[in-house]
Amino acid sequence: MTTIALLTTALLFGGMLLYSFGFAAFLFSALPPETAGPTIRRAFPHFYLFVMAAAAAAAALLWPQDQVSAALMIFVALTTLPSRQLLMPPINRATDAGAKSQFKKFHGLSVVITLAHIGIVGLVLSRFL
Repeated sequence: MTTIALLTTALLFGGMLLYSFGFAAFLFSALPPETAGPTIRRAFPHFYLFVMAAAAAAAALLWPQDQVSAALMIFVALTTLPSRQLLMPPINRATDAGAKSQFKKFHGLSVVITLAHIGIVGLVLSRFL
C-alpha cells in the first residue's frame, strides 16, 4: 500500500508541476493568444478535478500509515474546490471584460494557492524518505 500511496502522491506532484509550468507555458508559446487563452480556460476545470481526485486518493492510501500526510492531502483536495468554483469564474469574467487589474488579483491568488499545493505535496513526498 505504501508504494501505491507514493506513486499516487508523485503523480499528483508531477502532474501539478507539468500543468503549471509546462502545459500552460507551452500553450502560450505555441499558439496565438486568441487560441491559447480559450484552450487553457477549458483545461483548468479538469486540472482542478485531477488535483482533488488524486489528493483524495493519496489521502485514503496514506491514512493507515501516516495521518499527518493524509491530512495534508485532504487539505489540498478541499482547498482546491474553492479555487475551481470561486476563483475561476471571476478570472474568466475579468478576462472577458478586459479587466486586467481584476484578472491579476484573482489569477495571482490562484497561482499562490497552486504553488502552496505543490509545496505541500512536495512535503508529503519528502515524508516518504
